[in-house]
Amino acid sequence: MTIVVSTDGSALGNPNGPMGWAWADHDDHAGNGGIPGHEHDDHGYDAGGATNGTNQIGELCAVLQALRTHPGPQPLTIETDSQYAINCSTKWVKGWKRNGWRNAQKKPVKNVELIKAIDAEIAKRPGPVKFVWVKGHAGNAGNELVDDLARTYAGDCRSGARDGYLPVEGWQSLINSEYARDLDVPPDVQLVLDGRADPDSIAKPDPGNHPARDHASGKSAKPSTSLADRLAEPEGVPDIAAPIAPTPQSDSIAHEETPIVRSQPLPQLRDVPIAAPDDQPASPAAQTRPTAATVQAQPPRSTQPPAQSTGLTASGTIRITPPPSNSPRWAGKDLHITGTITIDAPIAPDGTIDLDGAVFRLASVRER
Repeated sequence: MTIVVSTDGSALGNPNGPMGWAWADHDDHAGNGGIPGHEHDDHGYDAGGATNGTNQIGELCAVLQALRTHPGPQPLTIETDSQYAINCSTKWVKGWKRNGWRNAQKKPVKNVELIKAIDAEIAKRPGPVKFVWVKGHAGNAGNELVDDLARTYAGDCRSGARDGYLPVEGWQSLINSEYARDLDVPPDVQLVLDGRADPDSIAKPDPGNHPARDHASGKSAKPSTSLADRLAEPEGVPDIAAPIAPTPQSDSIAHEETPIVRSQPLPQLRDVPIAAPDDQPASPAAQTRPTAATVQAQPPRSTQPPAQSTGLTASGTIRITPPPSNSPRWAGKDLHITGTITIDAPIAPDGTIDLDGAVFRLASVRER
């Protein structure tokens, strides 16, 4: 019997924003001896995070924890929307080991503690491990669940509702990165990092009850909220007015952290979904987060009067979901959109703003 889990990492204000990670079984009631090969509690998922971090560290933490909680001879399939995590675990790691854990630029490999730990877990696991890439934010039930869990934990770390919770290698990778500014390390974790306590002594927080995984409380979830039910449901696909031609995925993945701002889908946008694939290299102009009160995809072509100039500028990568590749009528061509995002959110001292859920008002769309 093949075990299938979904994994995800998230950073609210990537990089160096609050970070989260999560894995979740595709089988319900698999923990606590429910199904062989699941050496975890009966929640069927786990999640953690830290006050600082990156989505890539979160992705690797999720993969590592999924491996450690499914260590048996059964075949294990890990579904993730991160090609970075897949390549670190299966492809790039081979060359890095040959080169003494240095990359093609002869520089130390980032997040090496996590990557070494993942490699060790895969090597010692009796059963085979397979990675499957899934499109993020595209209606995949497992991906949506772990994304929700990871983002929730990141938010709890930001608000102080929960302490940071990472595998030891995750803490080491984070502390050794350039994204550890003002990191809050729990006291029990610090004892382990100082060599004064065993890693097993790190307190594991209660993951709490999730609507899709309410086993521990005995409450019955609403119909179609369990992961098994959600996987069985047909996925709605938005349309745009163009014939479809599939686009192959690129093997050229960025090794650097890429700032991403995610927007949530809106009813008026479901006919014109736009996005860039996860983990793709950012352009030089997309290396900072937005800083203006209004972010414009292109100068608006509307009859509304232009906004008064404030002298502020905005840059960064905006992801609008669902993406055009979700549509059965997408022709594989780039689309050009005109629209605005109005922001009502706090701005950090460094000028970053979390655009989670920001409304995108579409003015026009055309093929390029």
